[in-house]
Amino acid sequence: MNPTTVHQMTERVSQLLVQRLGAKGHTLQARLQSRTRALPRRVRRAVELLVRAEALAASPKMIRQVDMEEISKAYDLCLRYLQPLGSGARLRGQALSIAASVLFALLVTAAAVLGVMTWRGLL
Repeated sequence: MNPTTVHQMTERVSQLLVQRLGAKGHTLQARLQSRTRALPRRVRRAVELLVRAEALAASPKMIRQVDMEEISKAYDLCLRYLQPLGSGARLRGQALSIAASVLFALLVTAAAVLGVMTWRGLL
């Protein structure tokens, strides 16, 4: 694996951090630091491994010391976690969220009306 491939991997993960989690910063390291707590521990460690690999990729001699299979596994793990949902699934999730909010508001209103009616002796 060459340094260009490592850079492409880190750039893709960096873009996904911005799209999925709203990370801030210009580098993968800065984006990771801005959203560290939003990532599960194993994904965070995988991103940290990619950050270290990117730093080593600047030197062709140093990149040979890195286990490329481990970097590929870390990249795959990051992609699986950070891949955005499809538009259909996202739309369905939003519709369910709105429906649940409306239903909750109706239940609270009905409970309040029943409480007032009971308190006034109408029930």
